[in-house]
Amino acid sequence: MVSAKKWTDASWYNQDQKPLEIYLFIDPLSSDCWALEPKIKKLLLEYEPYVRIKHILSSSLDTLNCQTEKQRKEIAKSWNETAKKSGMPCNGNQWLKNPVESPFLASVAVKAAEMQGKKAGSRFLRSIQEQLFVEQKNISDYDVLLKCAEQSRLDLDEFTHDMHSATASKAFQCDVKIASEMEVHSTPTLVFFNENIEDEGIKVDGLYPYEIYSQVVEQMLEDKPVKKELPSVEEFLMRFKIAATVEVAEVYDISIKEAEKKLKKLMFTNKIEKIEAVNGTFWRYIF
Repeated sequence: MVSAKKWTDASWYNQDQKPLEIYLFIDPLSSDCWALEPKIKKLLLEYEPYVRIKHILSSSLDTLNCQTEKQRKEIAKSWNETAKKSGMPCNGNQWLKNPVESPFLASVAVKAAEMQGKKAGSRFLRSIQEQLFVEQKNISDYDVLLKCAEQSRLDLDEFTHDMHSATASKAFQCDVKIASEMEVHSTPTLVFFNENIEDEGIKVDGLYPYEIYSQVVEQMLEDKPVKKELPSVEEFLMRFKIAATVEVAEVYDISIKEAEKKLKKLMFTNKIEKIEAVNGTFWRYIF
């Protein structure tokens, strides 16, 4: 049974032309946050007219202080367990072979990207997750961060300047402060607010089946929302650019085998390419 906690301080709520705002507390290095990706995609696709998602970085002490071999082995074990449970590909051995040397820098880079707009920040966040979990790169490496910025269509000069400024570092510290004041102790955590600022928010800690998040959305909205029809798989890849087989399977509520069949059909028409990864497969839109 999921325990959804109430959040009563409406001052955090910043409704932006959508009836529901979701504060998503996320650690870019968290395998559980990575495993949440299919559910967030489906939430956006089905409830897009109703929801707005605001990412708030809340890096755990485990990842910020992963300097010893013992700590890295513990994170590696956690990653492999998440991959096994969720099906989202990630390889814990990376923490033994090519660890992220400065998790703090990766988080500051996300805040620097957000200075070019919310959508730019979201694209960059997904890009560094892909570099970390798909390509097994050290996302505290400056060249890797620049590659992510380029892939996210950022102004590279502006990004470089902002990443080395005090503003981006302070923005990350502000996120950490918000997490502390809202008593967010783990990632991922989602806090749902509706457009009535007098209503309590609902905080859901941890990783759950998609139906739980969907139920909270419908509970928070006064009028019964009409779910949008899901796009075709090709349109899905066109929008998100890269996705794991398990993401397609979960979004469309089909088996892995059926998802692979649909994806291979697109691959044979040269619209997407296949990317083999440890513990799974990804597909990139190229057409």
